[in-house]
Amino acid sequence: MTSMILITVCSFILSFIFALGGVGSALVLIPTLTWFGVPFSLARPTGLFVNTVSMTGATFSNIKEKRLDFKLGIPIIISSTIMAPAGAYIGHIMPTKWVMLCFISFLTFSGFMMLFFKKSKYASQYREDRPVAWPTFVGIIAGFMSGLLGVGGGGLISPLMILKGFNPKKVATVTAFSVPFSSFSAFVTYAAMGSVSFKILIFAGIAAWTGGYMGTKVMHLKLQPETVKRVLACVLLIMAGKLLLSFMFSGTDFLLPHA
Repeated sequence: MTSMILITVCSFILSFIFALGGVGSALVLIPTLTWFGVPFSLARPTGLFVNTVSMTGATFSNIKEKRLDFKLGIPIIISSTIMAPAGAYIGHIMPTKWVMLCFISFLTFSGFMMLFFKKSKYASQYREDRPVAWPTFVGIIAGFMSGLLGVGGGGLISPLMILKGFNPKKVATVTAFSVPFSSFSAFVTYAAMGSVSFKILIFAGIAAWTGGYMGTKVMHLKLQPETVKRVLACVLLIMAGKLLLSFMFSGTDFLLPHA
């Protein structure tokens, strides 16, 4: 019972924090669940399910407040949803050691890109066009990584879209709109290849939906675009450092399936 309370609280807090940047919390929740004793085979689909419901809550808020740019998000949704199952299959057969190294690299890349990439020609005025090619490319990469690592891909969507000059707040809403689709697609694939704890899904799912909804409300009421970007980058880099330390001192034990 105590572990279930901890899982619920962590799911709410992490979903709230990551909703500030329009990103699902699965990339942090998965290792956190394993530290609470949840087998990795259950943590991965749980993280994806939490991503789905938390970002659905965030998107509900964005639609209600008329902040969501549907046309900008559709290409990302289609391409990421198609690629997520392919990534999930590769992640299922890839050795855990390499999955973890990809995980750490993914977090580090996303964090440093958001903090240190050079400002584009749109530095003084964010672009308002709705291209298809670049969002589709972003969706392909994010969808594959979503399935490979058991995360939503938002950590790639956000920096890659911001890199092209889109407003971080608009990107956050588009990311929140896109992540549930790739996450659910990958979740179904992982569930078909392993087991799912419906008890954990229910408790973590409700908490994640609430956290995602509240985080999105706070972001748009209290934070500026640059603040959103820095908060997300810091969270990603902190988690990358924590995972790297765990890898160096504990190997991959905390990510291996339990008997």
